Amino acid sequence: MTPDHNAQSTAEVELLSFRLGEQEYSVDIMSVREIRSWTRATPLPHAPAHIRGVINLRGTVLPVVDLSTRLGMPPVAGDARNVIIVVQVSNQTAGLLVDAVSDILALPRNVLQPPPDLAADAARSFVQALTIIEGRMIRVLDLRAVLPFKKSEAA
Repeated sequence: MTPDHNAQSTAEVELLSFRLGEQEYSVDIMSVREIRSWTRATPLPHAPAHIRGVINLRGTVLPVVDLSTRLGMPPVAGDARNVIIVVQVSNQTAGLLVDAVSDILALPRNVLQPPPDLAADAARSFVQALTIIEGRMIRVLDLRAVLPFKKSEAA
């Protein structure tokens, strides 16, 4: 059992990092399907505030989540500088509207630290790990918590 544990702690994870305002976040690159330039989303009536609307992705209706609003920050402007990261977790696909994509990071799993337990921080439940790279604090998002259409979520 010990060799498996060691292999897991030294295994690398690849993350796609991106900016929301002055903060840097990342997602597991294995969940990223594509990165698209900004496309104006069609609003949906009665949708939660963090759902910017839907876009047509090659014939598929794709919900677009304003990730900044979802994490409790001011909304992303939604202009030509912004991008939509198309992600898929299980059978859920959605676009994450972010300010800009920063980098692709390959890190050993053992440098990822659990976030501190701060009950007052609403975004904490969306962050599964933290790491510091070249003086930058990078938050690793839990996409299962971020994506809007979980059957267990009563929205």
